[in-house]
Formats: sequence, structure tokens, C-alpha cells
Amino acid sequence: MAPLRSARRRHRTRRLAVLLVAIAAGLGVLPGLAAAAPVGQQLNAADAALLNGVRLAGLWEMPAGQMAAEKGQSAKVREIGAGIATEHEELDRLTVEAANRLGATIPTDPTAEQRGWLTEMQNASGARFDQIFVTRLRVAHGKIFPVIGAVRASTRDPVIRKLAEDANRFVLHHMQMLESTGLVRWPELPPAALPAPGNDGLLAAAAANSGPPIGVSSTVVWLVFLAALVTGGIATYRILRRT
Repeated sequence: MAPLRSARRRHRTRRLAVLLVAIAAGLGVLPGLAAAAPVGQQLNAADAALLNGVRLAGLWEMPAGQMAAEKGQSAKVREIGAGIATEHEELDRLTVEAANRLGATIPTDPTAEQRGWLTEMQNASGARFDQIFVTRLRVAHGKIFPVIGAVRASTRDPVIRKLAEDANRFVLHHMQMLESTGLVRWPELPPAALPAPGNDGLLAAAAANSGPPIGVSSTVVWLVFLAALVTGGIATYRILRRT
């Protein structure tokens, strides 16, 4: 059994190395992942925010999870890393399928910031690695979570609606797994990014006892997304500075 476990570990290590090299070199699609056909359908801003956000999340969280499975100090972090990597692979497949059905173009590389997070994890070890992994991924999932809810509530596209439901299930599960490590620093998480009150929402229509409006404004979704990015970035910096 020991030689078999050793062979499997070497295989996972080689696979992780290939993933990180591909990301660093900007080679595009990660090994084993499909890319949406670059045919053009113009999505509205909210639907595009969900499609691109979920795709970008998978592009860096898959290798991050595989890295945690290999070098996490605690058995819990190693187990959660492997689970997140596997589930993000499935979510990425669903995202690519949705993009292909819509004829939409989606990202094929993580952002520069996300590549920086992977490098940060690669350079860390021991308890510091575990803390960085949990902090980075928990804050990142917290950023995309309100976007999923806002798009699910307002989209008119059944493909995007189904993707939002799938993403909600995976992201919620990932947050719960990360929280089970006991490494989430609750007081330092970014505050909820709520949209400013206005008259374009369903609650305003209900208060006026009128019919529902056409949908939630795309501007609201983008404001929620941008506010989450800003507050999440500040909170992550403060948390990791103390490790």
C-alpha cells in the first residue's frame, strides 16, 4: 500500500506543477478543462458578471485546492483542499457548458491578482500556509456569493438561472468546509456589501402595491460586486498581515 500511496502523491504533485506552470506562463486553458467557443452572444451585465466570476473563481481555486491537498499542515486543510479542487472542477465544467450554450466568451486565465495569491500560497508553508489558504478562499467565496444571489433573483435567462443555482450550492458548501477548519477570523471578515436603497427593486414595487418591475438593475449587481471586491481586499490584507 505504501508504494501505491507514494505513486499517487507523485502523480498529484506533477499535476499541480503543470497547473501552476500553465498559469504562470499564461498558457490559457488549464489541463483537462474545456474553453467556451469564442462565438459572440451579448449578455447583459449581471449575467456576464456571474458567468465570468464563477469561471475566474475556478481557474485559481482548483490549483489552490490541489496545493492545499499536497502541502497543508493539518489533515483537515488537506482534506478540504482536495474537496474544493474536485468540486470546482465540476462547477467549471457546468460553467463552460453554460457559456457554450449561450455562445459566450469566458476567461481562460486567472487574473494577475489571483496568480499572485497562488504564488503567495506556493511560497508559504506550515501553519502560515493553512491560514493563507483558508483566508484567501473564504474571502473570495464571500465576494461571489452575493453576486450569485442577485443574479439568480433577476436573470431572465434559464441557462444563467440554472448556473446560479449550481454555483450557490457549491460556493455555500465551500464556505462551510473552510469554516470547519476553525481558521476563519470572523471579526475581520469584510462587512456585507448591500446595494443602496432605491425604487427599482421588488420590495419597492410591493410597498407601492404595484406589479413587479422588469428586473433588478444590472447596476445594482455591479455595485454589489465592486463593493465586495474592495471590502474583501482590505479585509484580507488586514487578516494576513497579522499571521
